[in-house]
Amino acid sequence: MPKICIKSRMELPIFFINLDRDTERRELLEQQFKALRLQGRRIDAVWWANLSEEEQGRWYSPLLNEQQYYKPLVNGEKGCYASHIKAWQQLLESDAPAMVVLEDDVQLLTAFPEATQAIAQLEQAWDMIKLIGRPKEKIQADRQLTPTHRLIQYQRVPSSTAGYVISRAGAQKLLSSRVPFGRPVDVDIRFWFENDLQVFGVYPSVLSLDELSEVSSIWAQRERTSVAQRIRKLWMKVQLFTGTLMARAPKLPEH
Repeated sequence: MPKICIKSRMELPIFFINLDRDTERRELLEQQFKALRLQGRRIDAVWWANLSEEEQGRWYSPLLNEQQYYKPLVNGEKGCYASHIKAWQQLLESDAPAMVVLEDDVQLLTAFPEATQAIAQLEQAWDMIKLIGRPKEKIQADRQLTPTHRLIQYQRVPSSTAGYVISRAGAQKLLSSRVPFGRPVDVDIRFWFENDLQVFGVYPSVLSLDELSEVSSIWAQRERTSVAQRIRKLWMKVQLFTGTLMARAPKLPEH
């Protein structure tokens, strides 16, 4: 794996995914950036129905979906994944060694700037570092990242993609192995062992979800699952559990 060396005191670029119509979310997040003296840049989120059939076919595979997931993805899940792909592509088109990617329904906690600055000083190879996870995380290994937060190796990678830092190596791995995609983006990240994605986390989280996260802006309420779909979902969970158990855990990055 290529070594990602981020120079000391370099500030990572921050991008947030936001639909044109979601002005309230955008304004609230921009207020938070201003309060913390940060600069966040917007990525126009993908509205799936606006894509041509050719574009949709390039990004999403119904065949992969049938093989990997327990039910077809709804348009919002597809658009969400495509929006994250845009972020990864933007990183590789830049000269930045890594970038922070946020969804627009997050709240930046006071520890967010210090944590991302500490991540920017990590020298050992890593692909993704999640900034939000479970309130009580099952931790395989950890070390100090800042005086108040730890860098952790997960026992089980959490599903949220609301906020993370991704390296160039991570973006390259995801773009080469997950396009086209068949699962939701957060589920694909949990299957890190399929493409050797080196995923770590910051604990406790330096982000939280705001009240707007309870109302999705990209998909309607999901349909109920059938008996066959519940059986497929159980099998997917078995594959996730055994894959995580059998895979060689990544080594924690050092300063």
